[in-house]
Amino acid sequence: MRINDNFERLPENYLFSDVAHRLADYRKKHPDADIIRMDIGDVTLPLGFAVIKAMHDAVDEMASTETFHGYGPEQGYAFLREAIAEHDYNRHGIAIGADEIFISDGAKSDLGNLGDIYSHDSVIAVADPGYPVYVDTAVMSGRGGELKNGRWSDIIYLECNEENGFIPKPPDKHADVVILCSPNNPTGVAYSRELLRSWVEYAVKENALIIYDSAYEAFEYGSDFPRSIYEIDGADEVAIEVRSFSKTAGFTGMRCGYTVVPHKLFGTDADGNRIALRKLWNRRQTTKFNGASYIVQCGAAALYTPQGLKETRETINYYLENARLIRETLHKTGYKVFGGDYSPYVWVKSRNGEDSWELFTHLLEKKQVSCTPGIGFGRNGDGYIRLTGFNSRENTINAMKRISEL
Repeated sequence: MRINDNFERLPENYLFSDVAHRLADYRKKHPDADIIRMDIGDVTLPLGFAVIKAMHDAVDEMASTETFHGYGPEQGYAFLREAIAEHDYNRHGIAIGADEIFISDGAKSDLGNLGDIYSHDSVIAVADPGYPVYVDTAVMSGRGGELKNGRWSDIIYLECNEENGFIPKPPDKHADVVILCSPNNPTGVAYSRELLRSWVEYAVKENALIIYDSAYEAFEYGSDFPRSIYEIDGADEVAIEVRSFSKTAGFTGMRCGYTVVPHKLFGTDADGNRIALRKLWNRRQTTKFNGASYIVQCGAAALYTPQGLKETRETINYYLENARLIRETLHKTGYKVFGGDYSPYVWVKSRNGEDSWELFTHLLEKKQVSCTPGIGFGRNGDGYIRLTGFNSRENTINAMKRISEL
């Protein structure tokens, strides 16, 4: 058989795997080192009581013939989709129906799988720096072109840098698909209504699709930033929104998220006919996906109960306080920092002109603190590192103490 050669064109290691390998090598040489993982993208707090109880009850149901659940609907159980529609959209004046919501096993899967429903020759636009999955999955599907000077020739890179506040502006060229993330991973920057309105206008003008990665929207609680792209008029005609319970409710090991594909969203086929993207995504899911487990979906539904909402808010506040400690400590230490106010991520610029891997090595060897090198998120990320608020409070405080003594 012949392999998909596009996999061979990718860099050998995925960013986070590369970080893990370097940490493993360091531990072999320094087995007694007490490394604090500030690169960690995983959560550390346990699941809330409301989720645990709901899943225990669901397990008990699976033990009885009368209440046993086998294959569920590929789109997700109605009880969860209805709870999402009501709490995440309708209560905020956004008219999204339960039948426009598709439950998944996490945002990462859907962000990669959405490429199945748009044409092979679609031109993709991504922010630089940005989450590596956007570019890597485009390359895997043959949409990358040639790798030149760290960038793929067929991908449009939206320049995000200190001068423009790491805010991606619409380009002066055509893109078929634009992938946006707010609050952004890795920079922690949240997008304003004005910015999102400009992107919706661009998508209408260019007949483009926006894929809006909203995995961290819950961290914007209490802010003036839009928590859904559908707060912008007309967005339901040009945008798909992807969300996750991973970071907001500790579901990184549970695997559950959802994607919204509105009824008003259309593309065109080779003959120019308008085709509903919801129909295509539904066909894709029913063919390639058997749905998230019943037990996990029961746990996710419990997040929308009064107790579940309270516990989720406490978890988010905990991580935001960690991010605040990171941001304020590094600012006092003389680093230039971004994010960390409405995001669990803090984006840090090197003080002495080091590149990203030099700063990674410096922090690891001098203070046994690990970070994520910014270069792994794109060319504009070189000279920066990403720190996260997902570790414990004790570890966060200790890591900041070590760095401030550096």
